[in-house]
Formats: sequence, structure tokens, C-alpha cells
Amino acid sequence: MARNRQGDDSKPLTRESVLEALAKQPQGAKRDIARALGVKGNDRIALKRILKELADDGTIARTGKRTYSRPGQLPEVSVLEITGQDPDGELLARPARWEGDEAPPTIIVIPGKDPEAGGALGVGERILARLSETRDGYEARVIKKLGASVHRVLGVYRVSARDCRLAPIDRKSRTEFIVDTSDNGGAANNELVLAEPLAGRASGLPRARIVERLGSMNAPRAISLIAIHAHGIPTEFPKAALDEAERAEAAAHKGRSDLRNIPLVTIDPEDARDHDDAVWAGPDDDPGNKDGHVVIVAIADVAHYVTTGSELDREARKRGNSAYFPDRVVPMLPERLSADLCSLVDNADRPCLAVRMYFDRNGNKKRHEFMRATMRSAATLTYREAQRAFDGSPDAAHRDIHKTALAPLWNAYQVLAAARDKRDPLALDLPERRVVIGEDGKVSSISFRDRLESMRVIEELMIQANVAAAESLEKARMPLLYRIHEQPSQEKLFAFSDYLRTIGISFAKGQVMKPGVFNRVLAQAKTGAHAEIMNDVVLRTQAQAVYSADNIGHFGLNLSRYAHFTSPIRRYADLVVHRALIRALRLGDGGLTDAEVASLSETAEHISQCERRAMAAERDSTERYVAAFMKEREGATFEARITGVTRFGLFVRLKDTGAEGLIPLRTLGQEYFQHDEKRHALIGDRSRTTYSLGDMLTVRLVEAAPLTGGLRFELTEHNAPVRAAKGPPRFQTARKVRKKR
Repeated sequence: MARNRQGDDSKPLTRESVLEALAKQPQGAKRDIARALGVKGNDRIALKRILKELADDGTIARTGKRTYSRPGQLPEVSVLEITGQDPDGELLARPARWEGDEAPPTIIVIPGKDPEAGGALGVGERILARLSETRDGYEARVIKKLGASVHRVLGVYRVSARDCRLAPIDRKSRTEFIVDTSDNGGAANNELVLAEPLAGRASGLPRARIVERLGSMNAPRAISLIAIHAHGIPTEFPKAALDEAERAEAAAHKGRSDLRNIPLVTIDPEDARDHDDAVWAGPDDDPGNKDGHVVIVAIADVAHYVTTGSELDREARKRGNSAYFPDRVVPMLPERLSADLCSLVDNADRPCLAVRMYFDRNGNKKRHEFMRATMRSAATLTYREAQRAFDGSPDAAHRDIHKTALAPLWNAYQVLAAARDKRDPLALDLPERRVVIGEDGKVSSISFRDRLESMRVIEELMIQANVAAAESLEKARMPLLYRIHEQPSQEKLFAFSDYLRTIGISFAKGQVMKPGVFNRVLAQAKTGAHAEIMNDVVLRTQAQAVYSADNIGHFGLNLSRYAHFTSPIRRYADLVVHRALIRALRLGDGGLTDAEVASLSETAEHISQCERRAMAAERDSTERYVAAFMKEREGATFEARITGVTRFGLFVRLKDTGAEGLIPLRTLGQEYFQHDEKRHALIGDRSRTTYSLGDMLTVRLVEAAPLTGGLRFELTEHNAPVRAAKGPPRFQTARKVRKKR
């Protein structure tokens, strides 16, 4: 713990004292926080560390390079960007810089009286404004116009007899743009385009100029294209990188261990686009390890083909990871590598980086060793095929491999699973939705993927290999990229405890936090009405896993050290770990360079951002495909569960498809509703009708918007859960929410 040096009565420099100082600093500047705490000299390093920790765990948010705020709060004076209008015609804005994972707060712009504030404002213009908090967000009074923004709007160009317009794909934007024919860039009706907002207005609407055409919205793959461009995911490889990939030749066997006689197999989803990991297991013949097991995990040797500083390396780092959509993949590496030279296909020699691990009869790892080798996959199985074999009914084509590889693999997994259960990692049950695209490019079905034990087999073996990689690198004192997962923040734990108390589950906030604590809550809720929603609530309580050059362990897996080693075709982090192992263990060429070691922190931050970008794009694409699928079902009724309660309405998830949408507050009834944040409930002032997290409702689909991915529902008559709340609602943080009319 650091202590400032302003005298004997100075406060310790702690998380709490920093938060207190931040609350008193409207601008949230680091220098002002330091001045308020009397921090000087070396204590500035401690302050920087505390601010970083608070920002990383979500307790505070970065609003600039050296400015901070509490989550959802903005500095008193901010640079804003005009984004559109609300239904009442008032201008809306968002912070010009916003790095939070959640949506920025609502900002209503009030024009200033100062001459420097300028005249009328248009969408896309930037302003310097003074902010004041309101019940629903912020009011911004213009101090000065700063000119047009350079941001672009992704939307659909639509031509009518009256005019030409751009309809933004962002569901939060309610404002269309007028596009003059001289500014349409040759775009055709119903074409997906990128446009720049222009100053000034036409027919009361802001104007825009089309700068890039992306293809017809009628094209089968337009939906994922929207998500890709909206999130700025690179799609085209530079010619130099493609040429480099085409020149690549198969790796020679010389200097490598030979694993070609070991029946390694790949086990992947049915729709897998690449195969970068193979596994094998068998009994340990060491008399000193009776009933023990040997497990080999072999991973494609991408480092052999993608060398530091090459065109392929620069492009792979830029992308950070592959992004997967229902109808396509945007790969980290060109197809020549990802689907050919680096893919562990059957009956073909492939270079690999492998780890051989030895486990005792209780699933405890005794030792492990890494090698650079050549392997030849004996079989490529889907999870379903592997599951049938594990169940004792292998397909005819896999009967031989079942005896030599699959049965021993299942036996080894049994002891590893027992050790995993003893470790007690976080055990969330989160069904994965699968969107199937037909040959016509439209959604043919939406369902939930089966959760097979064969998936857990591969997961556990990959976890063990990742742990072994981190252990070997630490032992060799080689810097590496860790995969870290912090324990939940105090704020999230307090909110979690408050919610559990409302449904009769006790949760001591001061206890030592382990994943098993959450597992016991999940077990308590398993047989009750909140069983399904509890997995969502526990997930929202967790921090987000990221990459880091500094290790703090992985809370969710309950592991003290963890690195990503098993997917170098689709994750740059794994490629960096491969290079570190090659250097640390002297496994040949292609090891981590000194320059890479020096920039590990920067690389960790960059690829963490790339991962979040890909996840957001994948989620958006799925939501739009689901909305397109539901469009033909407008007016139909469904069983739905409340998954979110906000002051503006209820988020619900349909039971059959997992489609999620909003029931706006204004449709709930002709009364005021209290938003009880602790209970996650809306409660009617007069009727005491209560809508709570986890409730089942019968809803009607009012609107499906494929362009934005939004679904809007309403309650069917006489189907809302009407429960009299016991006594007046006890609100400490509740807000009174007025129904918008």
C-alpha cells in the first residue's frame, strides 16, 4: 500500500481514496486526482497502477488518455458528436471518445447563447459542451462548434419518387439522411453504403455523401457484411500477404519429432472451417504411475509459416483473431494456410507443436514436455460422431480408431474430469444458439446446439495444454501473453447479493470469492423458477477475460496461470505463445524476438480489443439474421422469459429460438412504473403489477427489423404476471419512471 507524502495526517493511497478523489474531480484528470491526494514522486506510479486496475475491472471508465470517470458518468466539459434527433425533435449526441463496453448515456443538446456556439447543428458535427446530469442521462449546453466529424455512417441507400435517403443500420439512430444525386457515388436503390454526414440540412433532415458502395441489400450475405463493416473488421488481405502465403511450402520433417505413427484425431463442430488441434491418449506404461494416462495435444505449427515481421504476421496481428458468422468466416490467415498447410487434415503430414502430458490415476498432472514434431491425423470426427463412439456405438468408419484412440481418450477424460470437478471452476450452463443459412442465403432454422460430453473432452484437454504452456514459459523465465480473468468487482458482487436476497438466496458479500461460490448459487437455483435466468445473472457478474503480459490468474477456470496455446490459426495470442515456447525451449527457428517481448503489453491490449470487436460483430450479425427470420412471424405469439429490466422497458428471450427483443415501457399499462434496481423489477404504482427478472410472459411480436437486428414485442392481453408486491417497494436506488406517451 502506498502512502502520500503531505504529512502524518495524509490518507493511504488505496482504491477507496482514489475513488473518493475522483468523485470530487469533475474533469476526472489524473493530475487533478494526484493533486487532491497529495501524490508526488514515486507514488505516482502507484496511482497509475490503481487507476489502471479500477479501469480494467470496470469500476471506473477511461474518458480520455489521462481522464477517468465512474461508469456511465462523463466529464463536466466534453467533446460531443451530434448523432440525430429524438421523436420530439431535440438533438442527440454521444461522447466523441467512449471506450466502455456498454452503450453511452443519452445526451440531449441545448444550443448555447454564446456567439462562438455557432448556428444550427447538423448530424456529424462536433461540439464542445458543458454537461449536467438529468434523470434520464445528460443535458449538454454548447460552448463551441468544432466542425464536422470525420466519422462515417453505414446504411442503406433508398430511392423514392420524392427524394433519396440513407437509412442508418444503427438501431439507436432514428434519423435518416438526405443524399443529393450528386453525392450518391453511383449507388443504386437498396444498396449498402458508407456515407459521410455533411453540414447543413435538406427538407429538415441532415445531409450525407456516399463514399463507398458495399453491395446490394438483396444479396444473400448482406447481413453479415453489415456487421463486418459496422465494426471495421478487415476483410481483404493485402496482395503482399497473399503472395507470401502462396509461396509457402510444406514443412520438412528434418529436425522434428515423429508422431506420425500415433493415431491423433481431430474432433470439431460439424461446421468447423479449420482443424488446428489433434489429440491422443493412452495408458502410461511407467510402473511408477500405475493406472496413469499419457495425453498428447498437437497444435498446427503456424509459427513455421508466419514469421515475425512478415507481411502475413503484420496482417494477422492487425486482425487479432478470426471472426465467425453464420454464413462466412473472416479469417486471421489466408485460406492457403488456414484451410490447407496449417489445417490438420487426414492422412497428410503436418508440422505441429505438441505437448505430451502425464497424469496419475486421480487426474493430477505429474509432468509434461513440449516438442516440435510432424504428425498425420488418423481421423477427422465431429462432436456427434465422437459422442457415439464414447457411448460405445461408433460409426462403421470409426470402429478401428475407436479401439486405438477414442476409447483410451474417453478413459483419460474420466480421471481428468474428476480432477476438474475437484478444482471447481465456474460451471455456467449457457446454451449456444445456432443459425443455419440455406442455399438461398436466408435463415432456414434457428436452434440451440446440443451440449455433448465430447465437447467437454476437447475443452478439458485444451485447458490442460494451455496450462502446460504457461507453466513451461514461467519456468524458463520467458515473458508471455497470459489469458487472465479477474474476480468480480465489489460493485457487481453487491448488486448480485442484493438481487439474490430478493429471491431468498443468501450470499455473503465479504466471503473469499471462488468460482465454487457461484456454483453453489447455481445449484440452489437449479430446481426453482429462477434456474434459467440465474446463469445469465452470474455471467453478468463476471469480469471479461482479456490478454495481459502480467499474470493475475484465471478466476473462472480457478487456475493460477493460463495462456492460450491451442488455436494459432485463429488467434494471434496463441501464435505469440508458440513463438515464446520455441525460443524458451530451443525448438528451432521462429522464436519470439526481443522486440516482441518489449511490446507484449501493447500486443495484449490490441488483441483484446480485436477480440471484443469480433464478438460484437458476431453478436450483431446473429441478431440481424434472427430478426430476418422472425420478420415473417410478425403478429404471432410466443412464450418468453424476462432477461433484463430497465427503466425504459423489459428485455425478453423467446423460449424456442432464443430470439431477444424489447417490450417498451409505454406498452405496459396506463400508470407509472417504479424501477427497483435491486429486485430487477418494474412495479406499477396503482395496480402493483410486477414484472421481474426471470418471469415467463406470453408476448406478441409487433415488429422485426432485419436492418438493425431489433425485435419489438408487446404483452398479450391478460397474460402478464400480476402479483401484489408486499407492502410499499423499498427503494434506495429506485427511480420513478414515467411512461412515454
